[in-house]
Amino acid sequence: MVINVANELPAETVVVQDPQQAVALLNPLRALILANMHEPVSAAEIGRMMGQTPQKINYHLKALEKVGLVRRMGSRQVRNLVGVLYQAIAKSFILSDALGFEPETVRRMKEDGSLSHLVHTSDKLKRDALRLLERSEAGMAVHSASLSATVRLAGEEARQLFVQDYLEAVRQLTAKYGAAEDEGRSANKPPEANESDAELYDVLIAVYPQIRSGED
Repeated sequence: MVINVANELPAETVVVQDPQQAVALLNPLRALILANMHEPVSAAEIGRMMGQTPQKINYHLKALEKVGLVRRMGSRQVRNLVGVLYQAIAKSFILSDALGFEPETVRRMKEDGSLSHLVHTSDKLKRDALRLLERSEAGMAVHSASLSATVRLAGEEARQLFVQDYLEAVRQLTAKYGAAEDEGRSANKPPEANESDAELYDVLIAVYPQIRSGED
């Protein structure tokens, strides 16, 4: 149940001239959060899209709100919980030349931040896998799946399009299979035989340059 949602629509594009906003945009995780906020959403919804906890997403939302890149749009009640809805102030952002960032500096800041997030994600995956192996060895049933693929992306434009398509696919999947306990059941969500028996699964996806055998 939606309690109250503001009617204000995000701008198509905003030229960022504030240094604090620019720094926030150059954080890959926060940039991905903004990409999922064209409509009012809660921390729990974004967390499901990105495979992150609502607590972690909420921390970054507070930081984005502080520098004025997102705004509160209202609230939604699910069962006995009321979640705050946020929305990005624009669908896309452009860093102003007046900020004085060299293009190479911007590129390196994005790449370094993204790689740091990749390391954090891989560490979490390793820890969780080891704990699940212990459960399996103890005789517990552990259901999991792993997929791998190689894609060919020619240039920055192709990489950006791939990320956009990936985010859209994740939105559709999380809308269909999202955790009902956080935000309620989607109209398209498959029915469960017994909702109390439903199990939560983490979904982690990483995209990075292929390293061939023999490369340093």
